[in-house]
Amino acid sequence: MAVAALALLGAASWGTGDFLGGVAARRIHVLTVLVLSQAIGLGGAVVWLLASGDGVPGVGDLLPAVGAGACGAIGLAALYRGMAVGAMGIVAPISAASPVVPLAVDLGRGVSLSAAQWAGIAAVLDGIVLLAREPGAGRRTPLAAGVVLALVAALAFGLFIVGLDAAADGSVPWTIVTARGTSTALALVMALGASVSIRPPARLVPATAAVGVFDTTANVLVAFATTKGSAGIVAVLSALYPVVTIVLARVVLGERLDRPRRLGGVLALAGAAVVAAG
Repeated sequence: MAVAALALLGAASWGTGDFLGGVAARRIHVLTVLVLSQAIGLGGAVVWLLASGDGVPGVGDLLPAVGAGACGAIGLAALYRGMAVGAMGIVAPISAASPVVPLAVDLGRGVSLSAAQWAGIAAVLDGIVLLAREPGAGRRTPLAAGVVLALVAALAFGLFIVGLDAAADGSVPWTIVTARGTSTALALVMALGASVSIRPPARLVPATAAVGVFDTTANVLVAFATTKGSAGIVAVLSALYPVVTIVLARVVLGERLDRPRRLGGVLALAGAAVVAAG
């Protein structure tokens, strides 16, 4: 129960932060959103680390956290940009395919999956196909806007979970600070390299700051969850965050999807739940 509760709370926090990040990325450059949100999250993580009193773990624990941070930055940039150019109800569920990566790692470690879990994976993939297709274009149907970016986000988020799992047993606070520091530094380098201003308009500062708060909270919850259970299961449960994003997009933005895409979203998310329950 503790593992499920932590992972699901992380999912709710991620979903809210991602919605705010997608909205902000429609108004300002995605790298501006990423730099500010990651920096604010880093500040909160450092305060938590100092309060915890944890000693510095070994290099073997910190290196996976560095990799997790880099993957997290890439995944968030792809997700926010995908939701800026496409429908959140399409991009968010596709990014939920991220559990395929840590589940593949679990398989490599000798952890077997049940028939129900394989069926759940099949449902996720079927859902992605329905979500990705642009209707009304005949047999040579192009992908909907944001789909490729959503797939990049899914891969990066899956690798992020793998990195967290490898590092969190040493020290959860140090894992989060290291990952967040890496993602902040990488986002800053990308912004400077692209000559993008890292100062958002004053009216968008609160929303952009909230992105960092929600994202860091989710990272902390998920990191704790990985210390108490299988990384594959934690990844699946935390990947239900699109439910929150989709609901917010519907309520706040009035976003609507056609019937096949609604079915695709249900398949993708229900498949993830079956994998967790299997």
